[in-house]
Amino acid sequence: MVGNTQPKVRATPSKGHSKPKPKEKLFHPQSRKAAQLERAHLRQHKLTNAKSKRGKVQNDRNDRFVFFHHALPPDVPALTLSEVHEIIKDVWLKRHDVAIAEEAATRRKGEPRSSKEDKLQAAKEAEAEEYRSGLEIPDLTDPMTVELFRRWEDGDPNYLPLLRMIKVSGSDLEKSVIVRKGRREEELEAKAAREAEAAAKARAKDPNAMTID
Repeated sequence: MVGNTQPKVRATPSKGHSKPKPKEKLFHPQSRKAAQLERAHLRQHKLTNAKSKRGKVQNDRNDRFVFFHHALPPDVPALTLSEVHEIIKDVWLKRHDVAIAEEAATRRKGEPRSSKEDKLQAAKEAEAEEYRSGLEIPDLTDPMTVELFRRWEDGDPNYLPLLRMIKVSGSDLEKSVIVRKGRREEELEAKAAREAEAAAKARAKDPNAMTID
């Protein structure tokens, strides 16, 4: 029902079908696909920072969604919840590791960390904590949201309200929480409600009318 402000918690069962044809492990931090994701994310991050006048929080949120947009495999209607967690744990949270290691390698013994290394480490720790408490992302387990998300272009934040948003947590891998329905989803629900109301009024006027499903 439209207008329900209570967040919905849902368990997402793992798919019990036979295993699909093996594909490159999209989520392994050392995989070729992971490197492509990071390069694409860095390019979009630079474009966003160059063009954006929004605040840091909005930029960080937008950059996160850009990352997950690139992380979507092209040949699936949606991901399982376990696959979403795999992306987060194996790629998203580890994407700064190489840069941190490179900065650490340039330090002489006993030297303090560079400001860049401090910033990267702080970002990694903050993201890990956010994931533990609840990370907001588009609902990649929902086919309609995935279909709409694939059409997102140029990192435009004005498009994001069309998408259903969920929170996932590293402390509870079996559930996701719907924090906001997408505008398109609400429009379809409102249309269905209007049609149901019209049908009910028609039946009330003519009790003998047959209802055809």
